[in-house]
Amino acid sequence: MQDAASPPEPARDSTPGNMPEFTVTEISGAVKRTIESSFERVRVRGEVSRPTRAGSGHLYLSLKDDQAVLEAVCWRGSAQRLSVQPEEGMEVIATGKLTTYPGRSKYQMVIEQIELAGEGALLKLLEDRRKRLAAEGLFDAERKRPIPYLPRVIGVVTSPTGAVIRDILHRLTDRFPVHVIVWPVLVQGEGAKDQIARAIAGFNAVPATGGRIARPDLLIVARGGGSLEDLWAFNEEVVVRAAAASDIPLISAVGHETDTTLIDFASDRRAPTPTAAAEMAVPVRAELVARIAEDTARLAHAMARRLADGGNHLNGLARGLGDPAARIEQAQQRLDYAAQTAGSTIQRRLERLSERVARRLPTPSEMLARTEGRLTALLRGLRIEPIAQRLAQDRREVERFAKAADSAVDRVLKVEDDRLKGLDRVLEANSFVRVLDRGFVLVRDADGAPVTSAEEARDGQPVSLRFRDGERTAVIGAGGARPKPKPAAPPASQESLF
Repeated sequence: MQDAASPPEPARDSTPGNMPEFTVTEISGAVKRTIESSFERVRVRGEVSRPTRAGSGHLYLSLKDDQAVLEAVCWRGSAQRLSVQPEEGMEVIATGKLTTYPGRSKYQMVIEQIELAGEGALLKLLEDRRKRLAAEGLFDAERKRPIPYLPRVIGVVTSPTGAVIRDILHRLTDRFPVHVIVWPVLVQGEGAKDQIARAIAGFNAVPATGGRIARPDLLIVARGGGSLEDLWAFNEEVVVRAAAASDIPLISAVGHETDTTLIDFASDRRAPTPTAAAEMAVPVRAELVARIAEDTARLAHAMARRLADGGNHLNGLARGLGDPAARIEQAQQRLDYAAQTAGSTIQRRLERLSERVARRLPTPSEMLARTEGRLTALLRGLRIEPIAQRLAQDRREVERFAKAADSAVDRVLKVEDDRLKGLDRVLEANSFVRVLDRGFVLVRDADGAPVTSAEEARDGQPVSLRFRDGERTAVIGAGGARPKPKPAAPPASQESLF
């Protein structure tokens, strides 16, 4: 068997004194075997130039320094597993093997793994990525939302086996126990960035109602401390974009207080440690209960003081108003005095009017007597028949005059009687005692307050009834049948004077 490093056998016999002849394929195969056997596993440090990802998924790039350029390829399977995605100008250390591409007579490196060349390169990459994402507005303060004061459900994205989740659960239990849902993920290494991004998006995809699990009101993305390389998954662009796109408020708690990752800029709140994130998430229950108790006591004291002040003010107003029952009784007494005075005045006025009418008009009997006297005197000097006729005529005149006088007297008396009745009605309407005389009563409750409407009276309520001549007690709803009113007396007929 031919050694890989030895030159290939000639394709045909060589003439003595001449060099052997090779085919192009033979030379290309010999070079390929020589390079691959000599550089089977190498680590190459250089600057990434022109990284290109083909439609097939293969990654093509160049590694260069100040004197040379090395073409490189990363096949699709290896490219998908790279922990660091190469970018233009990035200084990296590539691990793989050297080989040739006979089709173009060039050699190249087949990359299996890429890592950044030192912490300085990581920091440069981190700063460049931060500036690019900040220019897109992912870190703007206007995008950040307030953290809920008392979330009912908290979603935690972290490793299920580390000390971080135990610290968070312990702190939440001490402060204010709430329902916690843990989404287990890798927090470093291959595949960590995709798991973290899917966990954030998964919590946001939980329906608000009707789902198998409750939708969290708050998310905590947490990890313990470590080197820059250990925390690199939280600097990946896919994780930062998932945090910025979260509709649920998010607290980032990655590393120690001095550690800073790009997810801290995209989150709504940054916690220096996972324990501090738990303290930001919920208040202290004991302090909240004490505050509520203090506010309740203050509110009760304020209400009691307000009621006391209102009672004092009401008592002062009541003293200024006086006793309502006494004021009603005084008004009733004044009304009685006014009714008596009005009755006497009306009676005297009626008597004076009657005297005036009597003085102005003689009675029919007097008029008839006077006429008969004149007729008797005339009959003495006249004959009987003419006298009888004249007497009959005079008698008719006297009757007409008597009727006219009687009608005039009736009209005057009727006018004065109507005025008297009107005044009497006014007196009766304004007299409390006259109202009681007509069958009305004053209804009062047990406290002596008047009951003025049916809505105020309740069935079974004891009341007092004041009549014209005394008081009686009664109960609302226990009344009997009402007596029928007596028919009014017919008016007296008017008689003629003759």
